[in-house]
Amino acid sequence: MCNKHCIDCSYVRDFAEIHEECGVFGITTGVYDRIDVREEVRYALYALQHRGQESCGISVNDHGIISTVKGVGLVPEVLTNEALATLPEGQMAIGHNRYASSDTADVMNAQPLYIRHAKGTMSMAFNGQLINAVEIRRELQQQGIIFHTSSDAEVIAYTIAKERLTSHSTEEAVRRAMEKLEGAISMVVMSPRKLIAARDKHGFRPMVIGQLPGGGYVFASETCALEVVGAKFVRDVKPGEIVQVENGILSVYQEGTEKPTGLCIFEYVYFARPDSVVEGQSVHHSRKIAGALVSKVQPVEADVVIGSPDSGLEAAMGYAEASGIPYGVGLMKNRYIGRTFIQPTQKERENSVKIKLNAIERTVKGKRVILVDDSIVRGTTSKRVVKILREAGATEVHMRVASPPYTNKCYFGTDNTEKRNLIAARTNVEGIREELGLDSIAFLPLEDMLKVAPDANCGFCIGCFTGQYPVDITKANEVDKFNEKL
Repeated sequence: MCNKHCIDCSYVRDFAEIHEECGVFGITTGVYDRIDVREEVRYALYALQHRGQESCGISVNDHGIISTVKGVGLVPEVLTNEALATLPEGQMAIGHNRYASSDTADVMNAQPLYIRHAKGTMSMAFNGQLINAVEIRRELQQQGIIFHTSSDAEVIAYTIAKERLTSHSTEEAVRRAMEKLEGAISMVVMSPRKLIAARDKHGFRPMVIGQLPGGGYVFASETCALEVVGAKFVRDVKPGEIVQVENGILSVYQEGTEKPTGLCIFEYVYFARPDSVVEGQSVHHSRKIAGALVSKVQPVEADVVIGSPDSGLEAAMGYAEASGIPYGVGLMKNRYIGRTFIQPTQKERENSVKIKLNAIERTVKGKRVILVDDSIVRGTTSKRVVKILREAGATEVHMRVASPPYTNKCYFGTDNTEKRNLIAARTNVEGIREELGLDSIAFLPLEDMLKVAPDANCGFCIGCFTGQYPVDITKANEVDKFNEKL
């Protein structure tokens, strides 16, 4: 493992936003593929950068020998040409972009995670979050396992390694491990000879299969990563399914269910890239539907509809089309200021919104403005945006939110905050309006939220809106206590 390309570990996240934990990618070449897997994984991680901006890494398999490079930072900061040159070209590789959902942002927690075990070696990349991680960690520690990170990935890796001792194959060890692990899991596992993808039985997080022109296969968190490497979409990995590629042949080791029961609905609201298709549903189209639906909730007279960059833009387009109010570009995002901007104090964290966003005065000055956003979590960003619009001359600011009030914690891979810090959990809609300085505000009703993905053949986890989850979250309280000690 090479850490020399890491950026300063004083890195601080933008606490005003919620983040999805990570994106994963795996690739294995076919007989007729003439590609550099290192470059292909880097391209894929660029495409999946929105899913994780704290750390990234690549593991390459060259005739059974696995090498890894990873570090803290964005893809271009860590996976430089010099870094990739330390890896062999290889025939198989996996990659990972990461956000810390509940553990710390440092190189030790960066993935892929490479381990040596009694029957060989393995590298893995994981998206999701376990709710019984503390229980399993404790059991493994009592058996002599020494943990070097605070991440769930290490818990999963050691569980697989333990099961491998009495299994005939890596895929059997993965199956046995999945039976013991509870929570959201979409992962790729690379052994010296095989590339394996697995997804939890509820299908909390997405995972797709693609095929390369020369016969190779790829696994990815989103379809947008397939296109950049020239792979054709084959299908989604089914919930509970374990799929493997060996010697260029794709096979199903364990059958899954046809219909996910707990796909995180925030994949459509915020997490996934607009050009991705998740469980058969275009994310771009889904967000436009949400905007159109919220336009009917509480109509208001206005002169222009604008979106909050970037995830609110499609919803704003849908709102404008459905309402007949003109759509305009009212806010411009500084795309060179990423979420890695150093913010050591609360004042600087608040001012970062001003640095990132500027109002286009010609669009909003003297206008009654409808500001459409995908969601409101803490309210810090929204409050600052409203102030920016008023300073630019907006006479009225009405906010429309393309999702219901966010009132509960997520336990399945979303980096959000304690419930007490969620603005919708500590006040009502009128209180939110007053706190944000709005003329009016309205949210998409829960019953309409379930209509935003008409082409998706799946059920959804909507626990962040209702407090009701597809699985028992009792054990998750132990995870919270564990993280408080870190």
